[in-house]
Amino acid sequence: MRSESLQNFLDVARDAFFAHVDDPRSTESLRRIFTALDTPGAVTDVPGSRLPVCACLNEGAEGALADASLRPVTESFLRLEPDLRWRTSGDRTNASPGFAENHGNTYIVGPGGLERRNDVWLGASLLAPNTRYPDHTHPPEETYLVLSPGEFMHGSDPWFEPGIGGTFYNSPGVMHAMRSDAKPLLALWALWAGPRDARKGKHLS
Repeated sequence: MRSESLQNFLDVARDAFFAHVDDPRSTESLRRIFTALDTPGAVTDVPGSRLPVCACLNEGAEGALADASLRPVTESFLRLEPDLRWRTSGDRTNASPGFAENHGNTYIVGPGGLERRNDVWLGASLLAPNTRYPDHTHPPEETYLVLSPGEFMHGSDPWFEPGIGGTFYNSPGVMHAMRSDAKPLLALWALWAGPRDARKGKHLS
C-alpha cells in the first residue's frame, strides 16, 4: 500500500507540474507519467539516508515556499524527504570541484525510490551554491520543475535560467546539465521510461 505522505506528494506534484508546463511535449509526457502512477508499485523497506548537501535543502526551498502555486508540493516534499535515499552521480565529467560533497539526487518513485518502478522516475536534485552538474544524457524523456534560482544547459543552446516555477522538456538522449550560483539549486524532475513502440517510434499508452 502507498503511504499517505507519498500519495499526498504525488497528488500535489501532479497539480504543480501541470500548472506550470507550457510545452506540449511535457504535457503529453506528464499525462503518461501520472496515469501510470494511478497504479501503485512495490514499496521499499530501505530507510532514508542523507548526504552533506542536504544541509542546503531548506535554503534551496525558500523561494518555492514563498510562491503560493509551489508551496504545497514543496512542503509535501520536505515532509517526505527524511524517508528518501540521497545519492551522488558517478559521472564527474565537467563537474565542479567538490561535486560529490555538494550534490545529491533522490528518487521518490523509480529505481531505488520509495516506490520501486521502472516506467516512471520522479525525484529531485539539489546542488550546493556554486556547483556545476556534469553534462549527461539518458534515454527517458524528462520534464523539470525548478524550485529555486539556477541555470540549465540544454543541447547546444546557451545556458538559461528558468526561474522559480520554470519548467522545460528534455527529449530522449539530449545532452543537458545544471549549475547553481550563490544560492542552492533545487529542482524536481519527472521522466517517462515506459515502453515504446519501436516500429512507430512512439510511446505506448
